[in-house]
Amino acid sequence: MKKPSVLAFIDWYKPFYKAGGPVRSLVNLVDHLHDQVDFHIVTGDRDYTEQTSPKDLIRDQWTTADKDERVWHASPERRSLKQWRSLLEERPWDAVYINGLYSKWSTIAPLWLLRRSKQRRIVAVRGMLAMGPMRQSAAKKRAFLLAMKTTGCFKGVEFQATNTEEAEDIKRWIGRGVKVHLVPNLGRKVEAREPVRIAKRPGELRLVSVGRIAPEKNTLFAIERLAGLKGEVRFDLYGTVYEAAYAQRCQDAAARLPANITVEFHGHVEQDQVARVISDGHAVFMPSVGENFGHTMLEALVAGRPLLISDRTPWKALARDHAGWDLPLEEPQSFESTLQGLVDLDQAGFDAWIAGSARLGARYLADSKGVDRSISLFNQ
Repeated sequence: MKKPSVLAFIDWYKPFYKAGGPVRSLVNLVDHLHDQVDFHIVTGDRDYTEQTSPKDLIRDQWTTADKDERVWHASPERRSLKQWRSLLEERPWDAVYINGLYSKWSTIAPLWLLRRSKQRRIVAVRGMLAMGPMRQSAAKKRAFLLAMKTTGCFKGVEFQATNTEEAEDIKRWIGRGVKVHLVPNLGRKVEAREPVRIAKRPGELRLVSVGRIAPEKNTLFAIERLAGLKGEVRFDLYGTVYEAAYAQRCQDAAARLPANITVEFHGHVEQDQVARVISDGHAVFMPSVGENFGHTMLEALVAGRPLLISDRTPWKALARDHAGWDLPLEEPQSFESTLQGLVDLDQAGFDAWIAGSARLGARYLADSKGVDRSISLFNQ
């Protein structure tokens, strides 16, 4: 059977990973489906927050990446509606796959050019309509959505939701009558492995976060929860700065912490080092305001590290599986008491959380429903 041909648009794609989850979502999708779907990906020529393109990167033409997907790294000076139209008309695409909502070139331009067309279009909203993100720059986002609807850019468009909450978000903001496909995000294509054991003594705790230093990741909230802890606590944050003023507030809050609490900002960590830095800690602490998946969270579970996160992600009822805690942001004291409980844990108690986390991670990796639904999404 002929493989469906898919033209995908996204602001960043490998080798660029600094933008986090949306990039990882598409990379994982290609890794799992490349032998069954013919992917062509239009993306940018530099990483998130970077001002220049790597000198050895081939730009403004198709190249072949490591999974045989074709990639077009577009330079800023060559981006135009004319160029985009040429790509859209290059061949009969079975689907045009849009990753995200608010990008000028990855969302607005292709949907504008395809309005009133019969071309199948699928938009993966990537968590951008969730309650937490929609509260940030709310007026601007509502105005954007209204403009896209009134100009016909969303007419006939299908949407991908990765969980039932996101499906409801799409219907709330886009329209009750839109077609929504419930297709979960895919984790990195790895095998379950034996978790790395780490020493845990009562009175000490090492926490890790791998994600942008940004309001939507709730970095400041996380740092502030450490202030009253008794014991020796270290919090290692790996991730790029999204907003300099917010990052400064985070650094100021860290500087005010008592001497028994250490916070280190490490900047970006390469993708192949994520599992290692997670395994160096006792738990991943990421109380974000919303995630439609949370790739770092799955990485942590596979590594056998429990999660301390908000209840605004798909990772629910973690305590039941002995894999962590998903707590309401409206109750900051619940984070503080859980953190103190983690500080006080001994080796035997902590080993039970390692085992529970690894079991949940392995169970997710072994579940083939996500791959099956992803294939069906493009075969329709």
